[in-house]
Amino acid sequence: MVAFRYERWDADLLQKLKEFATLMALFQHLLLQANGDVEKTLQYMKRLQAMGYIDASADLAQFRQSLEEKKIISSEPGFPVLTRKGERMIRQDALNRIFNNLKRGAFGEHRTPFAGDGGERLPETRPWQFGQDVSALDVQRTMHNSLLRTGAELRLGEQDFEVNETEHQTSCATVLLLDISHSMILYGEDRITPAKKVALALAELIQTRYPKDSLSVCLFGDDATEVKVEQLPYVGVGPYHTNTRAALQLAQRLLLRKKHPNKQIFMVTDGKPSAMYDEGRLYKNAMGLDPRIVGKTLEEAAACRRNKIVVTTFMLTEDPTLVDFVNKLTQVNRGRAYFSSPDHLGGSVFVDYLRNRKKKIGH
Repeated sequence: MVAFRYERWDADLLQKLKEFATLMALFQHLLLQANGDVEKTLQYMKRLQAMGYIDASADLAQFRQSLEEKKIISSEPGFPVLTRKGERMIRQDALNRIFNNLKRGAFGEHRTPFAGDGGERLPETRPWQFGQDVSALDVQRTMHNSLLRTGAELRLGEQDFEVNETEHQTSCATVLLLDISHSMILYGEDRITPAKKVALALAELIQTRYPKDSLSVCLFGDDATEVKVEQLPYVGVGPYHTNTRAALQLAQRLLLRKKHPNKQIFMVTDGKPSAMYDEGRLYKNAMGLDPRIVGKTLEEAAACRRNKIVVTTFMLTEDPTLVDFVNKLTQVNRGRAYFSSPDHLGGSVFVDYLRNRKKKIGH
């Protein structure tokens, strides 16, 4: 029996909970903008309160104390830092926000379209055949067939047995390439923060719902390097050019080590390829689209195609010249391209990721 206990409505408590949730959401967003610097984030919040953007009655000192009590931050080193619990909270928040922004029905469970053994049951059934596993037996359909055949006398025969169809689950190896060149914060628009949120959310999705999948995160500027997911809150842009070629090369090396049937690259960028390594030296040209750099980058896109790796590019700009380059890269790779704003980046990435898990996406 379910029991309920009714208590007097506490409007003050509800108000405090709402206030804490609002401050927490702001704290998490500013924390990523501050590249994981907790002290700087709290200073940002004080400044916003002084400017009138945070209610003057909000007790930021109490908020900080609550973060420490909940073990989201720790001041043991002498200055506040995120704990492991705090890092996990950032990932969970990013995942929840992206999923909540997606339209109902835009995605669901993600399976191959092939029926067979070894997956989740479908409502459809088929006749059982000798030698098949009976664990998927549909008892209701089996008994129904027996009653129809015998005239309401329940006597089971081999011809009565039916089993549920099943769908194979597939696994996917993904490399997420994040552009950390200087253009990701140019012109007053913060593009790196939503890109980091996407990476954090993807990591949380894979770890909690698709543990057989793998996600590698790589940053690329003058060069490309792999980072652990735990490092993402602390990542920032630098005075870098955009070495897209190195990013694609690193992603291929990582993916070719994987045994997953699906292999894909998600590249989040807003800039043109403006650098590459040539005979061990960094060749840079930020003026227009350099034919040498473009040519070598397209060669890597073609190499991805030969390795059955699909490149999906998420462009954060609508510059016609750069759009033309991405279209060429997409054509060479036979991949996909999305021209998205930072506000809608998460939804685009997630829908495509979940869609790609349905089948082998190699060429």
